[in-house]
Amino acid sequence: MKYLFFFLLLVSIFPAQAQLTVEGRVLDARSQQPLEGAVVGDARTGSQTFTDASGQFRLVLASRFDTVVVQRPTSHRMQKLLVPQSRKQWVIMLEPLAVALQEVVVRGFETRRPLQKTAGAIGLLSTRDLERFPQTTLVPALNTLPGVRMEERATASYRLSIRGSSLRAPYGVRNVKIYLNEVPLVEANGTIPLNMLDAATIGNVEVIKGPAGSVYGAGTGGTVLLETVRPTESSVMAGGLVGSYGLRRGFVGASVASEKSNLLLRFDRQTLDGYREQSAMDRKTLLLSGQFYPNQKQYFSFHALYSDLFYELPGALTREQFDQNPRAARQLNKDQNASLNVEGLNLGFVHNYQFNERWSNTTSFFGVFSFLNHPFVTDYERNTNQSFGGRTRTTYRTMVGNFPARFTLGAEAHRRFINARQYVNNAGTPGKLNYDDEVTVKEGFVFGQAEVDLPLDFLLSLGASVNSLRYDIARVSEAATNPNYQLTRKIDAQFSPRIGLVKVISPTLSAHASVSAGFSPPTEAEVRPSDASINFGLQPERGTNYEVGVRGNLLNQRFTFDVVAFHFKLKETIVSRTTLGGVAVFANAGATRQQGVEVAAGYAFVQAPEEALSLVRLWSTYTYNHFRFRNYQQNENDFSGNRLTGTAPHVAVMGLDVETNPGFYLNATANYSDEIPLNDANTVYAPNYFILGARAGFRRTFLEQWSVDLYGGVDNATDRDYSLGNDLNAFGNRYFQAAPGRNFYGGVQLKKSF
Repeated sequence: MKYLFFFLLLVSIFPAQAQLTVEGRVLDARSQQPLEGAVVGDARTGSQTFTDASGQFRLVLASRFDTVVVQRPTSHRMQKLLVPQSRKQWVIMLEPLAVALQEVVVRGFETRRPLQKTAGAIGLLSTRDLERFPQTTLVPALNTLPGVRMEERATASYRLSIRGSSLRAPYGVRNVKIYLNEVPLVEANGTIPLNMLDAATIGNVEVIKGPAGSVYGAGTGGTVLLETVRPTESSVMAGGLVGSYGLRRGFVGASVASEKSNLLLRFDRQTLDGYREQSAMDRKTLLLSGQFYPNQKQYFSFHALYSDLFYELPGALTREQFDQNPRAARQLNKDQNASLNVEGLNLGFVHNYQFNERWSNTTSFFGVFSFLNHPFVTDYERNTNQSFGGRTRTTYRTMVGNFPARFTLGAEAHRRFINARQYVNNAGTPGKLNYDDEVTVKEGFVFGQAEVDLPLDFLLSLGASVNSLRYDIARVSEAATNPNYQLTRKIDAQFSPRIGLVKVISPTLSAHASVSAGFSPPTEAEVRPSDASINFGLQPERGTNYEVGVRGNLLNQRFTFDVVAFHFKLKETIVSRTTLGGVAVFANAGATRQQGVEVAAGYAFVQAPEEALSLVRLWSTYTYNHFRFRNYQQNENDFSGNRLTGTAPHVAVMGLDVETNPGFYLNATANYSDEIPLNDANTVYAPNYFILGARAGFRRTFLEQWSVDLYGGVDNATDRDYSLGNDLNAFGNRYFQAAPGRNFYGGVQLKKSF
């Protein structure tokens, strides 16, 4: 009896000692968002559990050597994993099967709803979409979205157009609002410093097309929401890339992640000799970002981004010069050492608090500081910029009768200051002072939105904002001689409403329609151009957008589609033209009528996560634009009925993605653009072009903690001479800014997880 007792005791103790409790989180590998309802199970015993709304799970295994199976059958690929040796919380990343629209949650319009239940045209780019390209720039990734065109006039000199909104942007990004981690990204002069960002630090992109005045204030071009990469595990990483025309790039980074916090520190540097003469570039960025989750009611996030950017300006060429040698620079640009050197610091802080099941609030604060040295062909500018601001929104969830409803009320305010000094440019050094301006810009808006889930699977959203803007300009260099050296321009409060309706036809199909109105005031850079004039007669643009669309997926999510048609009427359209001295000035041009269709579709021929060939997917986007001037009279010239300057009537992009379980992958992309009118008279056009690029590589995790991505690629494989960033309405017929010819690149990234 004594031996039997000890035997039974040992039998009962050993299984208990062999059991292991594992905890962790399951996230979407592309969006890095928590996955609710994922199944986590023990492959040997069959025991399983489900993740909660924050992606958390807790599972008891019979042995630490058991295989864990993680899956979300309707949307994500299954993974079979062994329990890691580390005692830290386990983070599991699941790859989505395809772009399941009912699973993709978007931030646009502050809804946090699935894309299938959102009324509006929204383009999405995940981390994997961005990684299809070498990540030296956001240009090729954004150009895969229908209705979006990003141009590069010179190395790191970007222009972003959403449905033709670049008409008023001779340089920089205007008439498009951009948010980085929920805080506005804007310089004091109203332009967007997109070139200060490093593409590799961006993890997700959402593009809202057309006016979104209900929650983002003034703007008729659209809104871009950027989110920096967020670590899900503690790691160190490094990588490098080399390519044609002197391209060199390297980065190092480290992250610390736990259940309640994550922190990322990353340094990137990219240099380029340039395809053209006078087109070298050197950019250094340092990013520190983090998120903290002290409890289930609140979270904090912050980022600090420092950038030091230098690039040369080769200038535009005439057609004859472009045909003779597209790599040449304008001689005057070389003589004047035309270039741009800017240092900037962008700070953002966000706090979210969930008071209870009904009430929540998100508040953010930001600061932007920069110093610009800019020798140009006509002058030498030295500007100091500083911006402060904040944004807050409060959401209340309730029932209206028997219908779930959500109400949002918020406000956003900026105060921007710029000290702008313009000198004579003596071959790259400042000469005599021409003028010294101090400009203060005060901008703000309040917004409200209501959303109601109606019977028969209809969803209604109503929203509006009221916007105000004031400029105070002091030409202090004339204070002693001109009693009117101080000027003020206040733009009356503008009301921008929006209404949207969604009909969920089936779990995989929905239709939407919306009507929205917006206005876009002139920026400080447009009111005060570089020719020393002050144009207070420039009026804000005002527009109304009508939109209908259908999106969904078929054939067990293998085929996805998103189709939108829009009709946009814009009054007091702001256009730019170049003076004899090469300075861009601005004027209102009557009205425009912009109609179009945007299509995105994809089909997964192979979708077999367990097979050697795990994915073969073909996708395509197509944009049709019918953009015309209306009532546009310039002196004795009547441009009414002409095509909108700088827009192509047809743009198509096609891509092929191939992935294998051993780790080999291929991403190929083809772009076609129709001819583009380069002046309002429609007498000069940029020719159409077709370009092809591809990236291939090997991506794999080994020894449990190490991962490698070894890759190489080619851009403009057809070696086509084309102009990606054209100068519109250019004086002297200097319209063309040549894009690089055929170029190659190769690189490697290494990461060690802890």
